[in-house]
Amino acid sequence: MLRGALRSPFRRHPSPDAAHPAARLVLPGRRADLARLCAYERLCGFTAGEDAERDTLPLPYPHVLGFPLALRLMSGPGFPLPLLGLVHTSIGITRHAPLPADGTYELAVRIDGLRPHRRGTEAVVRTELRPAAGGGAVWESVSTYLARHRTESAPGGTTAKAPTAGTAGPLPPVAAWRLGDDIGRRYGAVSGDRNPIHLSPLTARLFGFPRAIAHGMWTLARCLAAHGVPPGGAVHVRAAFRAPVPLPGTVVYGADGGGRFDLRDATRERVHVSGELTRLTDRRRPDPSG
Repeated sequence: MLRGALRSPFRRHPSPDAAHPAARLVLPGRRADLARLCAYERLCGFTAGEDAERDTLPLPYPHVLGFPLALRLMSGPGFPLPLLGLVHTSIGITRHAPLPADGTYELAVRIDGLRPHRRGTEAVVRTELRPAAGGGAVWESVSTYLARHRTESAPGGTTAKAPTAGTAGPLPPVAAWRLGDDIGRRYGAVSGDRNPIHLSPLTARLFGFPRAIAHGMWTLARCLAAHGVPPGGAVHVRAAFRAPVPLPGTVVYGADGGGRFDLRDATRERVHVSGELTRLTDRRRPDPSG
């Protein structure tokens, strides 16, 4: 993070056509730290006593395991976007098989490319998890991270869009959560993502946010913990982080009783997160981006 911070001032106006690292970083023999995993589960609402998959990794947790590799790529000399202030805008996750919490895995992360966004430039990051003993991916994800900067309209007035995973209107409310101003610092401690936009109002203002904002992956994990993930089998979730969640604040979690869920502000007019969880019933291996 420090290395990325020092290089960020020199990456002010990145282009979607800029070169990016072609390396695929691989970390063999990765195991979850069970104490840190328990802290993550408590913070995100995956209560072990009520979790049907208490002996497996929560669906979004491999993102945490792979984040150090993603951070290394995004802080390296070949990455054209400023690391500080990057905003997670979407993710698609596919779990092909249960993930034992005490398992040993091989992690691989790469930058799939850059693409224009109406507010700047996005980087596309792909993460894969395989059993250390060999075999195909048992978990994979595609994330997009936005570097905000002034842009000109793309030809035809269009830009690339993140997966929609949206709803036409508010879903039936299920729960309201009051978030303290320390959620960003606490999630940063268990995830390793200590981006300044999440830590305090002072550091967030340096990047154009009036208050600290919650991590997108914390909001998704909290929604999935409330939603419930089918035990065993293959599942796919896609989510769009549509508006920052300012801290402190109150948010309302909604779900339709099927696979769709959302997270909105207290008025239920502003969408923070929209997503959909589906069970995969055939042998297709969908692109995690949805």
